[in-house]
Amino acid sequence: MTYEPVYTRTPRNAFVPSPIFAGIVAVFVVTGVMTWTNFGNVGFDVFLFVISGWIISLCLHEYAHAVTGYFSGDLTVAERGYLRLNPLKYTHPLLSIVLPVIVVILGGIGLPGGAVWIDHRYIQSKLKDSLISAAGPLTNVVLAVVVAMPFLLGLAPEVVVTGLGQASLTDDSHVAFWAALALLAFLQVTASVLNFLPVPGLDGGSIISPWFSPAYQRAWNLMAPWGFLVLFLLLWQTQVGEWFFTLVDWLAGLIGIDARLYGAGFGLMRFWE
Repeated sequence: MTYEPVYTRTPRNAFVPSPIFAGIVAVFVVTGVMTWTNFGNVGFDVFLFVISGWIISLCLHEYAHAVTGYFSGDLTVAERGYLRLNPLKYTHPLLSIVLPVIVVILGGIGLPGGAVWIDHRYIQSKLKDSLISAAGPLTNVVLAVVVAMPFLLGLAPEVVVTGLGQASLTDDSHVAFWAALALLAFLQVTASVLNFLPVPGLDGGSIISPWFSPAYQRAWNLMAPWGFLVLFLLLWQTQVGEWFFTLVDWLAGLIGIDARLYGAGFGLMRFWE
């Protein structure tokens, strides 16, 4: 007996951004202005600016999975509210939003979140299945370039080294803002690299798994809950971590992001230290 997909009605407001997402965007814009003008506690401004910007990127990452799934045949993502950019509607808001934010605060790395749930019975080809998984990290790549555009176009001040060996900007009137923006771009680069790694449980693993035999897919899925945990331990406890950050620094440099600048942004974000 073959499975026949059931017709699903798409809600009228399926593609309307949620008020929660609009509120996060408002926080991002307001704290961006506050950071630019050095208003109040600059460290706290940077913290809110970076965290709200990171949450926006997480929402867009999950939205990319969902909207690609929708146009690939799984209309149920609209019923679940995935297309409204509401972080509370994701299958695992703890894994998709809360945990990545905590890791950014503690370690300054763009931890990939838990993807939205796609009903693969509606997806009729391996290529579409892979594209659904690739849509999220591709969004991070695009966001990295967009956020880094002021640096690529020469609109941001350059990092220069003084005669004493200290780094400074050619225009230091908005240091906190540029440092925070550099940190946001860096987070997108780390998220892009992590999400493209062919590890069970990550988007990279889900990109290649549709092409496996059924037996290999079952084994791959069994490893999925442990894939990121193993990767996390490798990044923080072995030489792999040094290789990873060397690659990330190199990629960030390609889009004009100086490691010293996003390092300063991370220091400002941790305003409590």
